[in-house]
Amino acid sequence: MGSEPPSSPQVVEDGGEEDEEELSGGEEADLRSSSGRGSLLTRRGITLRVLLKDGLVEPGDGVLAIHYLGKNFVGDLLNDGKIRWVETGQIFNSPSAWATHCKRLVNPAKKSGCGWASVRYRGQKLVQYKTTWLHKYQPSADMSLVSEEDDDEDEEEGKTAVQPDEKTKNNKPGLTDVMVSRRTDRERIPVRYCTLGTRDATRDPHTLVELSAFSAINRFQPFNVAVSSNVLLLMDFHCHLTTSEVVGYLGGRWDTNTQLLTVLRAFPCRTRLADRDSASAVEEEICQNLFMRGLSLVGWYHSHPRGPALPSLQDIDSQMDHQLRLQGSNNGFQPCLGIICGPYYHGNQGVASTITPFWVVPPPEQRPNDYGIPVAVEVTYVQDNFLTSDVLNEMMLLVDYYRAAPDLVQFSQYWCPDTTMLDKIKGSLSCHAPKDQAYSQILEHVYSQLCNMH
Repeated sequence: MGSEPPSSPQVVEDGGEEDEEELSGGEEADLRSSSGRGSLLTRRGITLRVLLKDGLVEPGDGVLAIHYLGKNFVGDLLNDGKIRWVETGQIFNSPSAWATHCKRLVNPAKKSGCGWASVRYRGQKLVQYKTTWLHKYQPSADMSLVSEEDDDEDEEEGKTAVQPDEKTKNNKPGLTDVMVSRRTDRERIPVRYCTLGTRDATRDPHTLVELSAFSAINRFQPFNVAVSSNVLLLMDFHCHLTTSEVVGYLGGRWDTNTQLLTVLRAFPCRTRLADRDSASAVEEEICQNLFMRGLSLVGWYHSHPRGPALPSLQDIDSQMDHQLRLQGSNNGFQPCLGIICGPYYHGNQGVASTITPFWVVPPPEQRPNDYGIPVAVEVTYVQDNFLTSDVLNEMMLLVDYYRAAPDLVQFSQYWCPDTTMLDKIKGSLSCHAPKDQAYSQILEHVYSQLCNMH
């Protein structure tokens, strides 16, 4: 992702009302030495180039992020202080130019981006680095110069954080509970389960947790699992299409005699995680498809686009909820499988996505306030004979759904210096190939559609 696109990137200069002024090298030096009313100190005067030159920030891939109305945008900070949007390779001269562009994709009525309050560098708003610079080089400066643009953005982000909770307070658990806005996985570092202790409301629900083995908690895996290669192929394809997190359901059968859970079909959710209005309709459609195929709901999957394929505390609670629902009112045992797919995590081995099946063991009875224990599930992968028309049709529906999405992966761009995004998805899907070798020719039509998506 850190490599330059093969063609010259588009430079976007329009930042709306909040755009910063470009300063020459001499003006930057004057900015540090001047003081009083006649100085160059304005909120537009301190640029990313100034912060870079004075060592408050450093250039790097994926160090900048915008979270707006449930959408995540990731950018690279370049050596000259400009910003490259990871998804498209476009170059922006300032935080405000990038923020305005991204926000207008989500909300066309947005007039300005409030760049320094919107863009985060390694998790902190850029305006905080501006304040640090002022304390260091202009200690007598009026801090309102850097704080006045914060209010509008905080109010906007606060609204999007509160509304989903209020809107779904009385919703029944289901797909809607899974489809909530999640933040980017890029910088999350997994922790060991033994370090968690009792539930803590102040703990970040997006904290990733390493999986335990059943043997490590003195248990045997209580069921066997077989997963069809077509399930993995469709799920992996879905997860590759967008830089945002996606969700889907798993259909199959549970045999109480052999204690075998067979996963036969993936059902991608063609909706946004934060779009609760359409979630119920999507869930109903999937339930009907399960019924028509004589399948039962046996699990769910979701993606961590750029992070490790490990469950977060939120995922652990969601998985526990699913397990309890599938158990049924008669308290009969039926397992529910959770799968996490990590397509673009650079810690993966090669181009293949990391796919992690997991289950959650309830905490000990004497410690009911502990988190559930996430454990790795051993799975047998069954190679299908051929790619079904069902799977191909679902792939084309996904292509159509994400075709105009602002977070669509640009498959002509580069995953690493010698591998395009298209090569990456082809290589990953080949790991789930059916026995019939003609599948590669069949998928060429799908791949050609990916190249034409904008």
